[in-house]
Amino acid sequence: MKKQDRDAILKSIPQKGFFGHPKGLSTLFFTEFWERFSYYGMRAILLFYMYYEVSDGGLGIDQTTANSIMAIYGSLVYMSGIIGGWIADRILGTARTVFHGGVLIMIGHIVLALPFGAPGLFVSMGFIIIGTGLLKPNVGGMVGELYSKTDPRRDSGFSIYYMGINMGAFIAPYIVGTLGEGVNFHLGFGVAAVGMLAGLIVYVVTRKKYLGLAGSIVPNPLKNEEKKRLTSISLTVVAILAIVGWLGISGGWLTVERVIFSISILGVIIPTAYFIYMYRSPKTTSDEKSRLLAYIPLFVAAMMFWAIQEQGSTILATYANERTDLNFLGIELKASWFQSLNPLFIIMLAPLFAGMWTKLGDKQPSVAQKFSFGLIFAGLSFIVMMFPAYFNGTESLVSPLWLVLSFFLVVLGELLLSPVGLSASTKLAPAAFAAQMMSLWNLSNSSAQAINAQVVKFYSTETEVMYFGVIGGIAIALGIILYLFSPKLKAFMRGLN
Repeated sequence: MKKQDRDAILKSIPQKGFFGHPKGLSTLFFTEFWERFSYYGMRAILLFYMYYEVSDGGLGIDQTTANSIMAIYGSLVYMSGIIGGWIADRILGTARTVFHGGVLIMIGHIVLALPFGAPGLFVSMGFIIIGTGLLKPNVGGMVGELYSKTDPRRDSGFSIYYMGINMGAFIAPYIVGTLGEGVNFHLGFGVAAVGMLAGLIVYVVTRKKYLGLAGSIVPNPLKNEEKKRLTSISLTVVAILAIVGWLGISGGWLTVERVIFSISILGVIIPTAYFIYMYRSPKTTSDEKSRLLAYIPLFVAAMMFWAIQEQGSTILATYANERTDLNFLGIELKASWFQSLNPLFIIMLAPLFAGMWTKLGDKQPSVAQKFSFGLIFAGLSFIVMMFPAYFNGTESLVSPLWLVLSFFLVVLGELLLSPVGLSASTKLAPAAFAAQMMSLWNLSNSSAQAINAQVVKFYSTETEVMYFGVIGGIAIALGIILYLFSPKLKAFMRGLN
């Protein structure tokens, strides 16, 4: 973005009014609050909706297949962010891209709220995947546009914004989950749609007044000849996919399982191609190539971490529903409520971690060491889930405190790895690929969930102890290996930490 464009944006934004921050932060805070409310509310009951019997209001999909679909769904949501960033940079600008994304998300929830059965499920997923890809990465980008690069409020502003994300995610399962499980799944999805509508209303009503020109400038607009080429390529791709889909479905060879497997393969191929392209590019210097090599073990560690963390909405959600005693201290719990534990612990612990790193200063662990500790905590979150079945078998229901402990441990790992990974991605990125490096970081989660779509097939009550033990043990082993090699990785970072 040109300097004069940035100056014009900053002059157009009311610079105080929301806890000492630009008023535009309130617009983005509440937009993202309601978007996360809708997404995490929907996600809290979606798995149950898929595998509950039709007589109980569900779709009657095989439980293992439902878990795989959930994993692939999450993977595609993160993959779509690459497309959303490109559309904002080349066609619409972030402000318009965010609006269109919110509309598509709301349509997806409305489709789920109507009794369209399995076809409605997959259509709604398509809308929400594309919509989230348009909205999610670009709202964060607009937060950055509210501040100059030297504004001391910048980091604090992102912290406030991050709290909005987690507050929306925290309350959603209690409202949407309670209605979905206790009354009707479609009512729960309808409330999620209302949540996204609330976010859109906040965005539209306050955008011009509080955001000024933020997000209105297209940084690198397509030229006319590029638009024509893009249109022809897009129409060709859509036509090919439509033909393949029609032939596959009518011929019976394009099954859900094959689609899931194909996307799982893409989850590995895409980041691998990204690394090779950046490493071999003539724009990447020798020092930057060394830093890319240092980044690869961090990326693999992040994939392993997210493979465990994201099972909170699949395997642990199933565990909450079928293996947990939901009558606790006289309170009748809902299985969907456990999805609130992750954002709750982040809200509680994030300020403590931020203060700890500030206090430690130069004495804090290196990036690789923090990643290794994060992996170990993630592994422990699965190891503890072995004990109920190991000591009492799988026939009796277990205390919900086991799940609370598991979510607590994985959040400790997340706070050691996730924000550190974002920071490391910006530091280790080749100058020519700074934006793509952030997309690559998001792909660590996408790839993990794509792989999870195959891994979750091995879970059952009979394999429960081995499942949690093997995955948890692998994570701990990788964490120890990463810790031992951390001095070597630091050398490869060429002066960066």
